[in-house]
Amino acid sequence: MQDETPLGDTLPRKRRKGIYVLPNLFTLAALFGGFYAIVMAMNARFDLAALGVFAAMVLDSLDGRVARMTHTQSAFGEQMDSLSDMVSFGAAPALIAYEWSLKGLGRWGWIAAFVYCACAALRLARFNVNTGVVDKRWFQGLPSPAAAALVTGFIWLMTEWGRRGSDVLYLSWNQITWITFVFTLYAGLTMVTNAPFYSFKDIHVKRSVPFAVIVLIALGIAVINIHPPTVLFGLFVAYGLSGYVIYAWRKAKGEPASVISVSTDEPDERGLHN
Repeated sequence: MQDETPLGDTLPRKRRKGIYVLPNLFTLAALFGGFYAIVMAMNARFDLAALGVFAAMVLDSLDGRVARMTHTQSAFGEQMDSLSDMVSFGAAPALIAYEWSLKGLGRWGWIAAFVYCACAALRLARFNVNTGVVDKRWFQGLPSPAAAALVTGFIWLMTEWGRRGSDVLYLSWNQITWITFVFTLYAGLTMVTNAPFYSFKDIHVKRSVPFAVIVLIALGIAVINIHPPTVLFGLFVAYGLSGYVIYAWRKAKGEPASVISVSTDEPDERGLHN
């Protein structure tokens, strides 16, 4: 008996190689946000620099969703997104932190900025090669947008408090500089750890939700508007710590802490996912 299964169902689909305008417009807009943040940092407008990074975060979260909704995913779009992320969430936060306060530490300042930038590059490269083997519900290490939010969010918060004329938690500028140093190193090194961070990718916006969920979303927006720098920074600090909490919790319960769902030979990272 002849097999009537369509040929297209038996062969794996090839990844599209075309260039699609709509999702790449969001990617280019996110890239502009990172470039704008760098320019603002060079002009000592650190509040606007932080806003540029946060705007890039929002746009970066949309390009992939738009591509999936319109069925315009492509290899070109994936590469473009990675390069945009490197600028907006790798180079931009490192330069902003350095220009804002780290350069006052001399060589220690630019070393911290470089470590962050290098870890962002390593994080993005590892994400690209491990896409097919990582559990989609989790990120392996802190995602680069969240790391950028930790660094620039702290700078945004300190800038806002300083502008209001208040004594920032009774801290000297030298103390704030060292806190920036710690945040920059923490965010950078956490990107290349194996701690699992929830990705929110299993949340489907097309599904119906209870009315209470809509009310909670409205309340969340209202809380953020009380003072966006404080609330957003607090949220990202909590998220930046959550991976280590989940890792420790899984270890304590004897569960595997790895987010690698399938074994892979390239890159050979066996022993790093325990």
